[in-house]
Amino acid sequence: MANVGFLGLGLMGYPMARNLARAGHTVAVWSYTSAKAAQLAEQAKAVACATPKEVAEKSEFVCVCVGDTAMAEEVMLGSHGVIQGATPGTVVANASTIAPSASRAIGEKLEAKGIHFLDAPCTGSTTGANGGTLTFMIGGDAEVFERTKPLFEAMGKKFYYCGGPGKGLQAKLTQNLILANLMQAFNEGLTLSTKGGIDPALMLDILDNSAAKSGLIAYKAPFVFKRDFTTNFSTKWMHKDVRLAVESAEELGVPVPITSLTEQMFRAAISEGYGELDMCATIRVVERWAGVEVKQK
Repeated sequence: MANVGFLGLGLMGYPMARNLARAGHTVAVWSYTSAKAAQLAEQAKAVACATPKEVAEKSEFVCVCVGDTAMAEEVMLGSHGVIQGATPGTVVANASTIAPSASRAIGEKLEAKGIHFLDAPCTGSTTGANGGTLTFMIGGDAEVFERTKPLFEAMGKKFYYCGGPGKGLQAKLTQNLILANLMQAFNEGLTLSTKGGIDPALMLDILDNSAAKSGLIAYKAPFVFKRDFTTNFSTKWMHKDVRLAVESAEELGVPVPITSLTEQMFRAAISEGYGELDMCATIRVVERWAGVEVKQK
């Protein structure tokens, strides 16, 4: 068993940290919302800490799961960050989806202090986080990953080593680029078919038995039909990831015209008040424009 730290206790981070504690590890936790750390301390016998630095002081392995690049930089490199409390040899795994270039810069600063760094973004949404069945995409030193893999196994079931620093994030951004574009294609297609008089359930059945079959669509469509936009993966965080993908494409000289439009559609959904809702709520923008709702009869 290991002394583990966890930073960030949101929809994904909370169950991930809980699973580490349930696996028998001693887990020190910190969250922007201190009440969440206190709750996990009571629920799973974790140790609630006041700062990321304090978490690092108690840990040989620290996992980070926060919202964006700025948050990740602050909790790892800030005045009360991991870098201030971790000892040489500590491993920091960043499960947040941030810019690959920023991740490499963070890693260089930590490595200069003798702190090992992995980018380890994950996929599987809250269902996978709760069940401990997440998929991780790893970038960094392969030996460091293999040494810490038993800790990842408390949180996930599939692991892809993608290469050096930033490569795990490059894979994750590609995945979310495709997911967001599929979501937008669903939004447009089902709004069109519904406006044209096709029952949404029938259209989904047709899609499920054609070359257009998609696991994302099969999962999200029933929620849309019920008008249930309870958050599994919020519109605002998917928009952030799509924006990161567009920025990465700009850095690498890759044209992404469809993705650029999808980014704008997700931005429109946020401006209409759907940022905190599940990303399938983005369909409401197209529905409003078309004057129809895609719902079960």
